[in-house]
Amino acid sequence: MDFWGTVLVLFRRWYVVLPAFALSVAAAAAVYSTVPTTYTSSAVLVLTTPTTGGSLPSNPRFPNGLTNPLLNFDRGLNVSASILIAAMGTPEMAAELGAVEGGDTAFAVTNGGSNLESLATGPYLFVEGESSSPEAARDIVKRVIARAKLELVTRQRAVKAPRATYITAYEAVPPTVPREQRGRKLRAVAAAVGVGVAAGLCAAFAVESFVTSRRARRAAAERGGTASGPVPVLALDGGAGHSGARSSAS
Repeated sequence: MDFWGTVLVLFRRWYVVLPAFALSVAAAAAVYSTVPTTYTSSAVLVLTTPTTGGSLPSNPRFPNGLTNPLLNFDRGLNVSASILIAAMGTPEMAAELGAVEGGDTAFAVTNGGSNLESLATGPYLFVEGESSSPEAARDIVKRVIARAKLELVTRQRAVKAPRATYITAYEAVPPTVPREQRGRKLRAVAAAVGVGVAAGLCAAFAVESFVTSRRARRAAAERGGTASGPVPVLALDGGAGHSGARSSAS
């Protein structure tokens, strides 16, 4: 069936389409009111080396020169950032920070992209927290930052790095003001409307098919009744005349 044929069916079965559309709108309104609004807050951490560099001087009388940490990025910081991202993304870490699966609060620590195979792309940690309230969203970001800094110290202590060479995490972007997110609500509303429209189309075509088949059965029944009707009176009269003629002959 072409486009205009479909439109014709919808107009012809408006008494089915309109209730279905009204139900889909009501369902969309109900979904919009029940799906909770979430808030997100984000922050950016940058790993930096100490001002004296990443190694101790071999001769204490000639210490290393002081360097601006923001001008002293090397590959080691990228690897350290990827280690932190992997450590902060475990289910155990999420449970420790209060972001249980299926709960109202969640967080993510990434390198700014979605490709998990390229974690070591820079000394950056992008932290994003999401919750059902603005305060909780910002609080989870603060907890993740504090835990990441502690994890960084713990990892360096585990490899017995000199204290003076410890990498630090600098908050390039502190936790931002939580922003309201309506994407989940809008997706749920779109899904409800889509299901309602599909149900209306199916109902309209089902009614159209039922009415068409019933009309065809009635027409067939009427044609069949006409074909098997009573024998014409003229044929019966003719038969009676022949019978009378035979009686006279006898």
